[in-house]
Amino acid sequence: MAVTAAQVKELRAATDAPMMDCKKALVENDGDMSKATEWLKERGISKAAKKADRVAAEGLAGMVIANDFSKATVIEINSETDFVAQNEGFQNLVKDSAQEIYDNQPADVEAFNNSAFGEKFASEVAKIGEKIELRRFATLTASETEALNGYIHSNNRIAVIIKAECDSAKTAEGMRDMLKQVAMHASAMKPTTLSYKDFDAEYVESETKGRIEALKKENEELSRLKKPLKNVPKYISMMQLTDAVMAQAEKDIKATLKEQGKPEKIWDKIVPGQIARFILDNTMLDQEQALLDQQYVLDDKKTVAGAVEAAAASLGGTASITEFVRLEVGEGIEKKEDDFAAEVAAQMG
Repeated sequence: MAVTAAQVKELRAATDAPMMDCKKALVENDGDMSKATEWLKERGISKAAKKADRVAAEGLAGMVIANDFSKATVIEINSETDFVAQNEGFQNLVKDSAQEIYDNQPADVEAFNNSAFGEKFASEVAKIGEKIELRRFATLTASETEALNGYIHSNNRIAVIIKAECDSAKTAEGMRDMLKQVAMHASAMKPTTLSYKDFDAEYVESETKGRIEALKKENEELSRLKKPLKNVPKYISMMQLTDAVMAQAEKDIKATLKEQGKPEKIWDKIVPGQIARFILDNTMLDQEQALLDQQYVLDDKKTVAGAVEAAAASLGGTASITEFVRLEVGEGIEKKEDDFAAEVAAQMG
């Protein structure tokens, strides 16, 4: 009987067997899904059968960067156990998959799985015998006036690539080392977006309420323990620091200086520092989640944006980060807690 592409896709999703083997199994068993599954199992082809209760949250990240820094690809491939992730066969699979994606740029994970290399990938997975899947990947490309670099952490579980727009090819070349340092910063500080400007207003509002309440509760406990209290800000993002808010902050700072009896002639030396402190105290969300607004780990007197700007200026040019990708293995995947007793009971029942 004729076998449809939809049937082949369904069997592949259920067994993770190579596409051509799925098609053959269906042809041999007149399109019967159950019999085709058994046919694959009997031949050891579906060792990596996908099961809903098996979670692949371990694994490795991979990265490929062009010799001329014009292009970079990062990928994440997951396994069920860290033991398999340390297997040489798995490590080679990650390396080869990263190179394949770098070279051929599939549109998405499904396109990768349906490619000729996807068949090879599935065969390697069947040999390893554990649930293994390509979770995600990304590629950045750079023009002559754009700087590009990346960093993969020594445990191969975090990979970062970063791109910056520069004023010239000379500046772009000179900024590569700086971008690697920023990529290292991003690997440690876990930014989720480029700038506070990317935040949704409703998200900032809900985060403000939650964070302020959490700090108040924390201060109650600190007060009980007779420990120094934490500052409870009114705002948490630059998005909230409007011109009116900043004007009021400056007015309040000057009023405090007047109360303290500070001579007005020295206010201009004090106010800028106080304003900077006000911004720092009222942008905790930006500092946690927005790369450009984080305090740069190698110089915490500057933000990442400020450090990049200063590095470019030292080269006689300008640069600003425009894109970054950070992949961390297992990020956002909920691991299923195994209940061994329940599992045994279910098998005996």
